[in-house]
Amino acid sequence: MVKNKFVSFIFFIAATYLASFIGGVATISSKEPWYSSLNKSFLTPPDWIFAPVWTTLYLLMAIAAWHAWVNKREKSLIYIYLIHLFFNTTWSIVFFVYHSISVALINLIVIIIFIIYLISRYKDISNLSFYLMIPYLLWSCYALILNLTLLILN
Repeated sequence: MVKNKFVSFIFFIAATYLASFIGGVATISSKEPWYSSLNKSFLTPPDWIFAPVWTTLYLLMAIAAWHAWVNKREKSLIYIYLIHLFFNTTWSIVFFVYHSISVALINLIVIIIFIIYLISRYKDISNLSFYLMIPYLLWSCYALILNLTLLILN
């Protein structure tokens, strides 16, 4: 059982950070000079904040998904989590590669719906999983505000 927990933990960490890696490559390769030229809200944090925040959030969401999986073993939760990761990754591609602020906003709304759904499912399975997703939801709502202000200002 311990071996299965370890293997499943590695799976969730690897899947989550693969999504992070893909999004990061898309961001780094296409961010500039486009992003610097945008009019930004006074709410926009400095660029250096994003890497540590997202690294932490990815870790929290991976642990949350893994802990829910260990407690419930429900395959649909894995599929929902992975689909959610797909949308999480595509936000960076849509926003930074294709420079589509409006489509990225829609994508972010979809992500938030997935987060809320996952949180509601985790609540019945694991308090730890439930609480670990709260910072991700809050940051994503903040990102929604930033994305919306970029759409309005540009």
